[in-house]
Amino acid sequence: MKAALIVVACMAAALSSAASAQNKPPAKSAPKATEVTLVCEAVYMPARTTWTRTVSIGYDKKRVRSVQIDGVPVYTFAIQDTVILTAVDNERIQIDTAAQTWSSDFRGQATAMGRCERG
Repeated sequence: MKAALIVVACMAAALSSAASAQNKPPAKSAPKATEVTLVCEAVYMPARTTWTRTVSIGYDKKRVRSVQIDGVPVYTFAIQDTVILTAVDNERIQIDTAAQTWSSDFRGQATAMGRCERG
């Protein structure tokens, strides 16, 4: 009998807390992130080859949250005005989001410049 009363009391407490949780206003959610994709046609010198590079930039109302280049998340990035500075492998990359341009450098061995368009 005593065990049955304990079970009933536990069930009542659980139902009471579930009912009170339904009456609480919903918690404020985090700002919704948005993503923009840039497709950049970069010409690499001295080979004079053109590579299509895809840049995905995730942001919210406050700041840039993530950067991916060719589907690979970058480890770290910095922002200077409208320019995103980052690196993938040995390539140092600068993406100017206002001018929509790409420039990069392979540690002095090769360079690239190109235009970007929203994809």
